[in-house]
Parts: sequence; C-alpha cells; structure tokens
Amino acid sequence: MDLAGFTTTFSHFHHCCHLLYSLKLMGYCALTRGRCAALHKPLTMESMNRLLTSLAFGLSLLFATPLLASEVVHQGFPSATLHREYVFNIYLPEGYASSGLRYPVTYLLHGNLGTEESWVRNGHIAETADALIAAGKIPAQLIVVPADPKFWWADGAEEKALTAFIRDLVPYVDSHYRTLAQRDGRAIAGYSAGGFGTANIALQYPEMFAAAAPLSPAVYATVPPADSSATQQDTFLTDGKFDEALWRRNNWVSFVDSYREKGIVVPFYINTGDHDRFDIAYHATVFYMALRKFQPEFTELRIFDGDHNFAAWGGSIGDAMQYMARYLSAPQ
Repeated sequence: MDLAGFTTTFSHFHHCCHLLYSLKLMGYCALTRGRCAALHKPLTMESMNRLLTSLAFGLSLLFATPLLASEVVHQGFPSATLHREYVFNIYLPEGYASSGLRYPVTYLLHGNLGTEESWVRNGHIAETADALIAAGKIPAQLIVVPADPKFWWADGAEEKALTAFIRDLVPYVDSHYRTLAQRDGRAIAGYSAGGFGTANIALQYPEMFAAAAPLSPAVYATVPPADSSATQQDTFLTDGKFDEALWRRNNWVSFVDSYREKGIVVPFYINTGDHDRFDIAYHATVFYMALRKFQPEFTELRIFDGDHNFAAWGGSIGDAMQYMARYLSAPQ
C-alpha cells in the first residue's frame, strides 16, 4: 500500500471509530426521549442509515487493503560451537520484505532465566521499535534476540556462549538476512546478565559493533554478591563451587586494558535503577568511570528511579536505542 492508500484507509478507520462511539451513544439517546445529550441532535432513521452505510464502507476498505507491518520471526540453526540448535527471534521492520535494502542490526541479550522470548514478550521490543522507527528516532533495523540457556553469555566449562555468538550467530544473521555486515551496521545491548555479556562482547570485539548499551549490567568489578545467580551458575563454577578467578577471567576487568590498546572506541550507554536490589547502581558507576577515563565523550551513564526488572529495562530500551542510533548507518 502506498502512502495515499494508507492515508485513505486510516481516514475511514478513524471515521469508523467515531461512528462506533456514536452508535454506542444511541442506547443512551433512547433513554433521553430520542435526543442525544452528547451530540444534541435528534436521532432519525435517515441519520442511522447514513451512519451504518459509512461504517460498512470504511470497514470494507480497511479489511480489503493489505497493511504492511513489522513482524517477529522465530528461527534456529545448528551451531558448530555449541553442537546444538542456536535459537533466536528476529524483528523485521515494516517494508523489509519488499524494500531490497540492507539494514543495520541490533542484538539484544537477555538476563538470568531469560530466553529468546524475554525481550519480545516482557520488553515489548517490537512495539518500541515500531514507534521509534515511525517517529524517525532510529533507523529501520533488524533486531536479533538470541537465547543463552546458561544466561551469562560467557565461555564457560560446558558451553562457549560468547564464542558461539561471535562465530556462529552473527555470521548466520549476516548470511541469511539483508544486513549491513559491517561495524556501523551493528549495535548490541542487554539487561542484567545480558548487560554483562554486552559489556564483555563489545570490549573484546570493538571492531564489530558501533555502539553498546548494558542495562542494569551485572558488571561486578570484584565478585558478585552472594544472592547473584552468577555464584550458582555452572559457567563460573569449578568442582561445584563459585570460582572467583574464573569470574574475573570472564569479566570486563580482564578486557578493558586490551580494549583501550586497540584504539577502537565503542560508545557506551550504561543505565541502572537507583533501587536495584543487587546494588548495580554502584557497580555500573565503577564500570562507567573506568571507561570515562579514556573515552569521556563516548560514555553515558543514566541512573533512574527503578529496580532490577522489566519496568526498568523495557522502559529504558527506547532511550538506549536512540543513543546507539547515532552511530548506526541507515538502511542502504
């Protein structure tokens, strides 16, 4: 449908909505001696027929005209690194199927106990992206929401989730979808343990990502608190016990120096709630200060009124995406 067709259809739909409201008022009119208190007009059979005729015409146009829309598609492929199926959801913006363009990609990582559905169902990422794209606040883009059954996006003893993300997932997406397979065609974000993964992936592979947004990131500079799932996740266990050295080896403190030496700057948007139950406001600030020492113009920190939940992540992902959009190319 072209713009003119959509405008006409929407106009009729908008008219129909008003007509439905008017018809609802008729029940009230019958109780007011045939005069509608809201419209201050007498109801006649002729006006009733006009309303119903317009309603039928508008609805026929609405349902007869196909509307282009975004969609979320569930996918999977065999991972050579994990030796199992790698599953993910992918958001395709309106017009992707017919445009012939190549699009930038944002990768969104879930946190502990999350799946490829978390950002879609709980974070309402499709609705957020639709609104931001329609408003011209972010470029039309693909959004990939993968799953890590170990939750922390790290190379553990059992699975190498970080390696699989870089070597298997990104190449698969680039080869099966029309992407801008270059640095300014990729961004990465994630919440909680996914924020941990976001920080570590961006620091280790700055040549691959134009921007990063760790949200409420579990970037504990020393060790996680006792109630963090990291202390019980086998990714960081040795002989069944939490291994501090293994945690540090997989954490940002082990990558930040080599990241700085590469000289490739990844702009970071970091946020957290001030009432985060895991004290991430403190640890996110430590991470922010470490980056700010050598890239002050490309590191942002937002601390807002909130806890460690989807009210925080779903409520702030739009702001994060607008920040990352500054560094992403438009579809080409």
